[in-house]
Amino acid sequence: MNLTPKEIVAYLDNYVIAQNDAKKTIALALRTRYRRMQLDKELQDEIMPKNILMIGSTGVGKTEISRRLAKMMKVPFIKVEASKYTEVGFVGRDVESMIRDLVVNSISIVKTEQEENNKEKIENYVLNKIVEKLLPPLPESTSESKKDDYQRLLEAMETRVISGEMDNKIIELEIDKINIEFNDTNLPPEMAKVQESFSQIFSSINKEDKKKEVTVKDAKSMLKLEASNKLLDMTNINAEALRRAENGGIIFLDEIDKIALSEKSQGRNDPSKEGVQRDLLPIVEGSSVTTKYGVINTDHILFIAAGAFHVSKPSDLIPELQGRFPLRVELESLTEETLYKILTQTQNSLLKQYEALLGVEGMNLIFEDEAVKAIAKLAHKANETTEDIGARRLHTVLEKVLEEISFDADEHSGEDYKITAEYVHEKLDMVVEDDDLSRYIL
Repeated sequence: MNLTPKEIVAYLDNYVIAQNDAKKTIALALRTRYRRMQLDKELQDEIMPKNILMIGSTGVGKTEISRRLAKMMKVPFIKVEASKYTEVGFVGRDVESMIRDLVVNSISIVKTEQEENNKEKIENYVLNKIVEKLLPPLPESTSESKKDDYQRLLEAMETRVISGEMDNKIIELEIDKINIEFNDTNLPPEMAKVQESFSQIFSSINKEDKKKEVTVKDAKSMLKLEASNKLLDMTNINAEALRRAENGGIIFLDEIDKIALSEKSQGRNDPSKEGVQRDLLPIVEGSSVTTKYGVINTDHILFIAAGAFHVSKPSDLIPELQGRFPLRVELESLTEETLYKILTQTQNSLLKQYEALLGVEGMNLIFEDEAVKAIAKLAHKANETTEDIGARRLHTVLEKVLEEISFDADEHSGEDYKITAEYVHEKLDMVVEDDDLSRYIL
C-alpha cells in the first residue's frame, strides 16, 4: 500500500489510456489513506476519506481504473451497482449488504494470505495423509531393520507423490464433513446466524466421516481445504479482515446516476430512488453495520461513485448525498487517437488477446499498423453516429473484422495471416456508413 501517487498513476497508465485527472485524484485519495495510517490514533479518527464522484460516458475507463487499483493495492474492494438497491420496505437488496459484501471480500484476502504463510504446514498435512493411505504404517511390534526399510520406502513414496507420479493412483479417503458457509449478505446478521445454526444441526445428525475413492490428484485439492480449515485460526482471520475493511476498504458504487431524480422523467420515477439515496447517507457518512463476523464502522471506507449522467445531472442527487462526494472528476470522451493507443499501448490489449487466442490454432495473426488505425477510426465514427459506448465499441468492431478468420482458423494452422487496412474497410465500411446497420451490428 506504500506507493507514491506517481507510482500509482504509472501503474494505471499500463491499463487505462488518458483520463489523467481521474488517475491523479484517485492516486491522491489512496496516498492520503496511507499517510493517515502513519499518524497517532487520536488524529487518525479525525481524518475522514474524501469520497470521489467520477462523471463520464460508458466505456471511458471508470470501472477499469477502480478494478486495477484494487488488484494493485490488494485491499478489500467491491464493485456494486446503485440501481440494484431499494430502500428499506421494498423488495430487493438493502444498502447495508454492500458493507457485508466488503467484509466477505476482506476475509477472502486475509485467508489467502494466511494460507500462503502456512503453505508448508498445509502441504505437509496433505502429503502425510496421502502417503499414509498409499503406505499404511507398520505395527508397533515391528523389528528395527523392518522399520529402517519402511522409512526408506516412505521417503521414496513421498518423492513420487510430490513429483506427480502417483496422481492417477486411486485411494480411499475419509473427508471430514465441512460446515457449509452461508454468505447471503442480503440477509440480516441475525437471520444468517439462524441459517448457519440449522446447517450445523443437520450436519451433526450424520457425523460419520464420508469415505470416498478418489485419485491422488483429486485428494490433494480436497485435503488442502481440510488442512486449511484445521490449521488456520478463523477467529484471528475474521478480526484482521474487519480491521482491514474498516481502514482500507474501497466500495465502487457504479450507476449512481440511475438513482438520481431527473426533472425530465419526474412522472416515471421509481419511488424508491430517493429512498435509496437517503439510505446511502449514513453508510457513506459513517455508521456501524452489524455483520455475522462482527460490527464494522464505515467512517473510513472510501466510496468511489461513478455515473454517465446522460439523463440526470449530479445536482439531481439529494444535496446531502452530493456533499458526501467532495471530489468531482470528469472523464473525457475517447478520441480516435485514444482508441488507437488503447489497442496498441495497453498491457494485454485486445489485439494481443486475439493474437494469443488464434495462436492456439497455430495461426500467427498480424495486425498492420494502418489496419489498427482504420479500426480506431471506424470505431470512433460508429461512436459518433450512434450511441457513444467508448472503448467497448472496439470489442464489437474487432469481433466483426475477425469473425470469418476465427471461424476458419484451423485451416490456416502454421500460417502468417496479415490484417490489412483494405481488409478492415471491406468488412466495416458498409456497416459504419449505414446508420440502421450500425445500430444493430456495431
